[in-house]
Amino acid sequence: MFQISFYGMLALTAVLLCWALAVVLYRVSLPDSVARKLALLLVFEGLTLGSSDVILYFLVSPESFYTQFPWIDMVQHIAHTFGDCGMIALYPVFLASALQTRLTKPFAKKNVQAGLMAYAVALFIVMSLVGFEMVPIQIGVPLLYLSMATVFIFAFVAAVQSWRIADGAARARAMIFVLAFGFRDLCWCYIYIMGTYEVLTGAPLVGDQSWDYIVYVLGTLIAVPLIAYGILRTQLFDIDLKIRWTIKQSTLAGIFVAVMFFISEGASTFLSAELGSVAGLLAAAVVMFFLAPLQRFAEKVASAAMPNTQNTPEYAAFRKMQVYESALSEALAEGGVSDKERTLLGVLRDSLGISEADAAAIEADLQTRNPSFA
Repeated sequence: MFQISFYGMLALTAVLLCWALAVVLYRVSLPDSVARKLALLLVFEGLTLGSSDVILYFLVSPESFYTQFPWIDMVQHIAHTFGDCGMIALYPVFLASALQTRLTKPFAKKNVQAGLMAYAVALFIVMSLVGFEMVPIQIGVPLLYLSMATVFIFAFVAAVQSWRIADGAARARAMIFVLAFGFRDLCWCYIYIMGTYEVLTGAPLVGDQSWDYIVYVLGTLIAVPLIAYGILRTQLFDIDLKIRWTIKQSTLAGIFVAVMFFISEGASTFLSAELGSVAGLLAAAVVMFFLAPLQRFAEKVASAAMPNTQNTPEYAAFRKMQVYESALSEALAEGGVSDKERTLLGVLRDSLGISEADAAAIEADLQTRNPSFA
């Protein structure tokens, strides 16, 4: 009934990556921050991808499986629709928090967010009726899919615009948007336009649908790590140190598992199962004997991936200043710091251990560099 599939494993990896990053971001971020919005968006992205047709690659016979368990098809349909509608409601709001452009600014308003949420709920209801065959699929699916494609095109254009008008640290962040979000947005936009075409015409645009699934999965699989690193490095204190530690530990664990697997499985395949177990134990002993050199190698990998990240008091102080400056810059960009925002900034300043004099110097420097902040 079930099988191991290359396409299915790619999709499962992308889904788990989305959700794992969402958990990490939620745990290390402040309430109502850009990172929290990204974490929620990643949850829905993983749900959308995981409930799509890529699940069929894990089934030996999809037709007989759904005939035996017809309710799973309905659950999958509802979950996928819920994920799509959630992304429509959340993605523009996230962009409004992460990018300071004229295109995204309207989505920072509560009434626009409420309208977007209402539209997403209406789409979910329509698609639910499609699942119960109360609304024609030729109406409901194109409406949802074209809405998704529109959101992705909007996100890509907003990222490019943000990159063109930004400078300094904001420009570097916008570049990550163009590379990571843009790649994912274009991949997913292609898939949803393709899906619309297939529903309306009844025939796929290309013969090999495996290519569609690869585009769908790689859009997330490649983009999510870039998004998480690029956004959080400018929004959250110490997140890059955590990523560096993760790179180091995962490299070490990967070497250990690879050596164990290839030696033990190789011995089992070409010799016998008993010798395979013995070979596995010997492999573990060899790895433990060379643990110190492997740790140094893992540290080099982490250093190569993030060369400017060091867990030192000076670097920690620098990151604290960056976090406070980013929060203050967002407040100033919205037309001045209100009393409520000033209070929140004071709480953030105290939690980071930044003195009032340093905070005032940061604000003065921002106003000097950008006269519109004054």
